[in-house]
Amino acid sequence: MRIGELAGIVGVTTRAIRHYHHLGLLPEPERLGNGYREYGARHAVELARIRRLTELGLGLAEVRDVLADDAGRDLVEVLGELDADLARQEREIRERRERLRTLLSDAERGRLPAEGPVSGELAELFGGELGQLRGESAMAAKDREFLALVDTNVSPEAREELMSALRPSFEDPAALATAREVYARFDALADVAPDDPRVGEAARALSALLPSGAPATPRGDAVGGRAGALLDSFLADLSPAQAEAVRLALRATGQEEEGGAE
Repeated sequence: MRIGELAGIVGVTTRAIRHYHHLGLLPEPERLGNGYREYGARHAVELARIRRLTELGLGLAEVRDVLADDAGRDLVEVLGELDADLARQEREIRERRERLRTLLSDAERGRLPAEGPVSGELAELFGGELGQLRGESAMAAKDREFLALVDTNVSPEAREELMSALRPSFEDPAALATAREVYARFDALADVAPDDPRVGEAARALSALLPSGAPATPRGDAVGGRAGALLDSFLADLSPAQAEAVRLALRATGQEEEGGAE
């Protein structure tokens, strides 16, 4: 049979057959005197097997291994790996759908953060008192944007560590009042010089709010050196006086060395 007939029988394209020839997956048949390839039933059987394996999700390199000499053992091994990979993908899809359902529910109730989608932990924090502060303070809005950026770039473990450190500042009424005062002090620094006396006052107010030694950005995380870059991007978005006040507060709480962010 000709290549077009073979393709029609097995349900693949002639281009795919030529590609399999090129990769060595399907042996080249003998050519007739006129130069045309002449395929037989054995080629159809082998091509059908290639199609079944690729439909299972095997890559062409894996198919080549399966079709090699010790095919029985390789096939069991490869299919086992494929099954494990599909199980992992299935779990990830279930988790993503659960997160989507939560986001849809929040959107229907008008609780989807403007910075979203974010993690469930941060959405909960944004949905509380911190959500009210966003409309009251430009600095609070920047804080939320920074938290959303960090939230996207950390592991679940580091995210929970950060949220645990932040919750007391926005759930306790006394701490919330202090947070309001700190944000007001920073808003007042928007148009002043970095050597203004109010810079030191704002830094002291912020350092009193921050738990001593608590990281401004998660440490020991897969983000690694990007933690410092995240903080630098936040500081670059502030006015010179606001950035200086943040640096002073971080130094006071042991989160930044004199030379800059860790």
